[in-house]
Amino acid sequence: MEVAVNLELKTLNIKQDITYHNTTNDILVSIVLNDWNNAFADKNTPLARRFSDEFYRGFHLAKAVDRGKTTIINLTETNFSALEWERSAEDPDYITIRLNRKLLPNEKIDLHLNYIVKIPNDKFTHFGFDQNGGMLLKNWFLSPARFENGLFVKYNNFNLDDIANAVSDYEVEIKIPNQYSITTDLNPVSKDSTNQSYNIYSFSGKNRTDLSLYIEKQNSFRIYDNGSLQVLTNLRNKKIDEFQKAIIINRVVSYAEKFIGKYPHERITVSQADYDRNPFYGLNQLPSFISPFEDDFMFEIQFLKTFLNNYLKNSLRLDPRKDNWVYDGIQIYTMMKYMEEHHQDEKMLGRLSDMKLFKSYNITNLTFNEQYSYYYMLMARKNLDQPLGDPKNTLIKFNEQIASKYRAGLSLSYLDDYLNHDIVPKSVKEFYNLNQFGQSNRYDFEKILTQKSPKNIDWFFKTIIDSRDIIDYKFSNVSRTADSVTFSVKNKTGIYAPIPIYGIKKKEVVFKEWIEPTKKDSVYAFSRKNADKIVINYNNEVPEYNQRNNWRSLKHVALNRPIKFNFAKDLEDPDYNQILYIPTLNYNYYDGFTPGIRFHNKTILDKPFNFDINPAYSIKAGTISGSSAFSWNQYYRNSTLYNVRYSISQNYFHYAPDATYLRLNPMVVFRIREKDFRDNRKQAFMFRQVMVNREASSYITDNSEPNYSVFNARYSNTKTELIDHFNFMTDLQFSSGFGKVSGEVEYRRLFENNKKLNLRLYAGSFLYNTTNSDYFSFGLDRPTDYLFDYNLFGRSESTGFFSQQYVIAEGGFKSQLEPSYANQWMTTLNASYAIWNWVELYGDIGFLKNKHQSEFFAYDSGVRLNLVPDYFELYFPVYSNNGWEISQPKYNEKIRFIITFSPKTLVTLFTRKWF
Repeated sequence: MEVAVNLELKTLNIKQDITYHNTTNDILVSIVLNDWNNAFADKNTPLARRFSDEFYRGFHLAKAVDRGKTTIINLTETNFSALEWERSAEDPDYITIRLNRKLLPNEKIDLHLNYIVKIPNDKFTHFGFDQNGGMLLKNWFLSPARFENGLFVKYNNFNLDDIANAVSDYEVEIKIPNQYSITTDLNPVSKDSTNQSYNIYSFSGKNRTDLSLYIEKQNSFRIYDNGSLQVLTNLRNKKIDEFQKAIIINRVVSYAEKFIGKYPHERITVSQADYDRNPFYGLNQLPSFISPFEDDFMFEIQFLKTFLNNYLKNSLRLDPRKDNWVYDGIQIYTMMKYMEEHHQDEKMLGRLSDMKLFKSYNITNLTFNEQYSYYYMLMARKNLDQPLGDPKNTLIKFNEQIASKYRAGLSLSYLDDYLNHDIVPKSVKEFYNLNQFGQSNRYDFEKILTQKSPKNIDWFFKTIIDSRDIIDYKFSNVSRTADSVTFSVKNKTGIYAPIPIYGIKKKEVVFKEWIEPTKKDSVYAFSRKNADKIVINYNNEVPEYNQRNNWRSLKHVALNRPIKFNFAKDLEDPDYNQILYIPTLNYNYYDGFTPGIRFHNKTILDKPFNFDINPAYSIKAGTISGSSAFSWNQYYRNSTLYNVRYSISQNYFHYAPDATYLRLNPMVVFRIREKDFRDNRKQAFMFRQVMVNREASSYITDNSEPNYSVFNARYSNTKTELIDHFNFMTDLQFSSGFGKVSGEVEYRRLFENNKKLNLRLYAGSFLYNTTNSDYFSFGLDRPTDYLFDYNLFGRSESTGFFSQQYVIAEGGFKSQLEPSYANQWMTTLNASYAIWNWVELYGDIGFLKNKHQSEFFAYDSGVRLNLVPDYFELYFPVYSNNGWEISQPKYNEKIRFIITFSPKTLVTLFTRKWF
């Protein structure tokens, strides 16, 4: 390639010659070239849709100058005759070249290309042009695609760093302004500085699948050479000096060569951009001034993870999307072994583990390596884990970047422990060496493991790698003597996997034995060795679903777990029944500020049964108040009906200045998801009985029954992403005084011009209604919330600030009109359209019908400040049935607002892209 860099236009002018050698036994009539830079061309590419799925707004809202694209000027073959090529709208990130002649096995063909590459902004993926005038380049040129099993591997760019390139030799000549420098993992050949305006650099590399290139005004990379490999890195850490960095880098490089194998190239880059794309998730991401780790350890972990990632990606010739678990497994497994050798005593919480304040927390006892299993279990307990063998592009983001990656390393560590710490390291080395001679795949690695293993390990690939089956064992029929212990184990899931049994005495391991419980009635007997407790999977080698049933005391016939209180949150402790507590502060107009204390058992990992009890004191009312909830979750692993939740909740607060309410809400919810876990569509069926007991109030004159019970059935179907949001809901209610049915359809669309349209259609009708007030009627501008579902600060207020709180429910109007309720039927359409950023125009129209009255046509319009959708919004009425509201007195009392203070609700804004 000859590359001329234009840093002002953010373009690369490329003249490229490709000699394609058909080393297969197939006759080729076409050749596929990857063009992943063109994935940034517009808002409709597969990459753009991926960004939308993960709620990343930056790409869709970006200006044209920030996008990238590839413009091919000409493409010819050996004799410079033109070649036909095509690029489809559905797959804009690779091109297919039709050859003028058949390319037979062992024949070669020369391709000549001229094209212009427009580089995208690095804010999308950390690669591209940066704000300092430089460029960080990856997947920026046209490269031959991997060929396997008679086909070219055609992958879209999903920002997963998994391009499937053919192994190639490179000769690259780059022309850049002379005030800039270049860093690359190719070998430098020459530098031509004869021209005063620019320099021409030449580089080469053999047997590579990719290359990285960094163009900077001020070179941020330092070279560390340990004699066998040059490491070029710009990882930031100003708190340790170059000598400390050199020691750490040499230690990591030497370990990788010893444990995995010699790196096949002379140079490797380890950039800050590489790390930022896929950091080590955990406490080490905290700001340095509150980090629980030493600065040199922080640098070591960051460098270790990024170095191993690049080391393996540049060495293994796997399909990086289809065989991704092998990359992840070897990377994390090597990290775990490195930590055992160099930082065996390091804790997950670092220095925090030594502080007396945290000594009672189970999380402080975890070693650094033990945290990996908890990140995996976080997803398994949510029923969101996915098979390790699944292609990388099918994984939800948390699994792709964290849970599946960590479980892959844990799985190799599990197999290593089971095979007595010898077979897996040798297999890794042999597989690594195999990759130096040609393309490989996961089955080559599995074949090596199987051949070297003295035991049958088919279960490992079938259960651990290619399924999401869960493992869960517990003891049964334990007996002991002074010298021995005899027991059998129960397989709770029916999934076979070998499991280790430990004997523990005063928290010290006195024996460890692996068992293979293939028969239900197997009985095991071990020498007791003074153990006072036997434990299944004590060191968490096996990715087991539930460890709370894993131990039995040998001191007593039965020993109930003692209760342990912890502040805020903790990891699940199998030795205790944990009760967590934390102060709370709520507010409504009638209770005022309501401080309380919340007692619950919700540890970091989800569990089937949860309780949450929150007694509180209402300062304004001077009375006791509070809430409680008890729930049971039942998960179905291999069904679209993936969760059934049974619960009962209670709330006791004031609904008026002089009156309280008590609500009991037994409920069952059936949750349904698509087979594709990345599909954002969710469905749910809910059935509940809401029982309300209200004290009489002199402030309320609605003549409604103070006590009532309502049966409620609801179905919802939601599919949401950045570009499109669709929600459909139906609701059915029956009570002694009324029966009603309603439906709601909501649609949001973010257009290519960055304008946004919101539409909501609501319709509801009474089936029967014998009530004599509007308390159960449909609300035009705000529901009465007789089911007490909404967090209304002043639910009984008809005037004043708290009456202006808006809830997107029922009629959905913003202006307060008369009549404001419908006791027969109502249908409304709410719409808003963004005219600039978060400023929108809204309009509502609808009909409502009351008994003995004709239909009423309602309308309103105004300005909506959609600051944080559904969480913080302001509505300014302009024109409605009331006339020009903006010119009427006391206009400030007509402004409506949405404010959400619930931390749990706000957190979903940030977590939705992960799950």
